[in-house]
Amino acid sequence: MAAKDLKTGYRKNFSLIITFIILMSVLFLLSLALAYRFSTKFIENEFVSEKVNVLEQSIRPYNDFFQKKLPEVSYYNGYLDSATAGSFADTLLMQYPFVSKVIFYDSEVRNTPVADGLNTGRFSFGPKSIYQFGPLVPLDSVKLFSRERPRNFVIGDDFNALAIKLVSYIETLDTSKTPSQEELFSNFSNIRSNKITYLNIPRIEDLKTYKTMIRRELKSMPVYQQDMMTFQLDPGKIRIINSRPLLYQNIRIEPVTYDPLTLSEAYLTTEITLPGPFSDYKLYFVSSRSFIDREILSYFLPVATGILVFYGIVVLVAFLIYRNLNINQKMFKLQYDFMNNLTHEFKTPVSVIKIAGNNIRSAGSLSQKELSTYGKILDEEADKLNGLMNKLLAFTQIENKSIELNRDRVDIDEFLSGTVDTHRLKHPDFDFTYEVQGFSSFVTDPVLLGSLFDNLAENAYKYSPAHRKKLHVAAKLIKGKVVFHFTDQGIGIPASELGNIFKKFFRVQNQYNQNGSVGLGLAFCKEVVNFMEGEITVRSKVDKGTEFKIVLPFND
Repeated sequence: MAAKDLKTGYRKNFSLIITFIILMSVLFLLSLALAYRFSTKFIENEFVSEKVNVLEQSIRPYNDFFQKKLPEVSYYNGYLDSATAGSFADTLLMQYPFVSKVIFYDSEVRNTPVADGLNTGRFSFGPKSIYQFGPLVPLDSVKLFSRERPRNFVIGDDFNALAIKLVSYIETLDTSKTPSQEELFSNFSNIRSNKITYLNIPRIEDLKTYKTMIRRELKSMPVYQQDMMTFQLDPGKIRIINSRPLLYQNIRIEPVTYDPLTLSEAYLTTEITLPGPFSDYKLYFVSSRSFIDREILSYFLPVATGILVFYGIVVLVAFLIYRNLNINQKMFKLQYDFMNNLTHEFKTPVSVIKIAGNNIRSAGSLSQKELSTYGKILDEEADKLNGLMNKLLAFTQIENKSIELNRDRVDIDEFLSGTVDTHRLKHPDFDFTYEVQGFSSFVTDPVLLGSLFDNLAENAYKYSPAHRKKLHVAAKLIKGKVVFHFTDQGIGIPASELGNIFKKFFRVQNQYNQNGSVGLGLAFCKEVVNFMEGEITVRSKVDKGTEFKIVLPFND
C-alpha cells in the first residue's frame, strides 16, 4: 500500500511540474508576443519622435550662423567697407555652404532727405553703395549700386522692409528704458523665405538721436553709418545628419507642399518643418517596412533574451524542485525498503533465538545432543545479528572517517586460502578458487580487506543458480598496483542497473532479492575501497556472470 502511495505521489508531482512548465511556456510565448508588439510600437514611436534630433543636428550650423555670425556685423559699428565686407562674406560662404550669396548695403542715416532709400519726417535712411558676394557672382558685378552712379538700380524690398521695421521700432522706442539684446536683435533683423537681412545695432544714444531726427531737423545735421547685409540661403545645401541611420533609410529636403501620392503601405514616412528662413521646406523621412523590421528585431532580441533567461531560470528551478522531490521520494522508498529489510534481517534470527529459548525453557530435560543443537542455533543466530550490526557500524564509521586505516603486512596466499576455506566450510556446494601472480604480500588493512572479500563472496554465492555457484579470485601485481578480479557465473546485473549498484539501500529486483537484502553490501564495498585509496569497477552480462575489479595501492 505504501509503495502504491509513493507512486501516486510521484505521478502527482510529475503532473504538477508538467502543468507548471506548460503554463510557464504559454506565459513565455505570450511574453514574447507582447514584447515584440511593444518593440514594434516603440520603434514606430521612435520613427516619429527622433526626427527632432535629426533636425537639431542638421540645423546646428544654421543656428551657429544665426546666433554667432550675424551679430558680428554689429561689431563694426557701421564702418564696414567693401573689402572688409567681402572678406567677411567669403568666410561665411566657405564655412556655411547653405549661404549662397551675401548682399552688403553700406548705408547712412541722415537728418536730410535721400534720393534712394526711406524718408520719414526728418529721418532718412539710404545706401551709399551696394555690393554682392558669392561663388557665382562675376567680378564685374560685385558692385550693384553707388549713390554717385545709380545705374537705374532698384534698391529692392530687402532694404526697404528692414528700413520700415527700423523706423517703426524707433517711433515706439521708450527712451527711458534700456532695450534687451533679444528685443534689439529681433527689430534689427528680418527673416523672410530663404533670406535673412540684418542691420548692425546702433548704440542706445544713437537710437535716441534717431527718434529725435524723425520729429525735427537738428542743427548739427548728423550723419550715422549703418551696415546692412542680406544673406540669401539655399535649403538644398543643408547637410542632413542622420543620427539614426538604422531607423531612417532616406532623409531629404522637400517643399512643405510635397505630398507623394504613389507611396505604398510598404513604407513609413514622417516629416518636420525647417525653422526660420527655411520654413517653406521640410525634412522628409522615408523607410521601408523591411528596413524598420530589422530595427524592431534589434530592439526585440535583447528583450527576448531577457525573457528567455528568466524563463530558463524558472524552468531550472522547477526542474530542481522536481528532481529534489523525486530524490526525496526515492530516498524515502529506499529507507522504507531498508527498514523493512533490516527489520526482516533482525526479525529472523530474533525469532529463531526466541523459539530456541522457548523450547529450552519448556522442555523438562534436554539431552546432550539437544543442548548442543540449541547452543549452535543460538550461537549462529547471535553471530548473524552481530555481523549485521558490525556492518552497519563499520559503514557509518568509514563514511564519517571516524576510524583509521591499519597497515599490516598480509601474506596474500595465506589470506586467500583462509578466506576460501571459510566460505567452503560455510557453503559446501560453493566452488571457490583463487590464483596469485606477481607478488606474495603487501601492506594493507587485513580487516577491511577481509570484509571486501566476504561481501563479494557472499554475493557471488547468493546470486548464482544452484548448478553454477562458482567464484574465481585472481590477484595480480600490474604496474605497481594490486588488482583483484572476482569472477562468478551468477545471474548477472542488467546494464541499466550497473550505475546504481554501489548506492546505499539500492537493490536489483530479482528472484534472489525478495527477502533478506538490506542494500548495503556493495555500497559498503565501495566505501571501503575508497577508504583504502583504491577503486572498484564492475562488468556483467545477464545470465552469464559478473566480474568485480578492485585496484589497491601496492605498499611493499
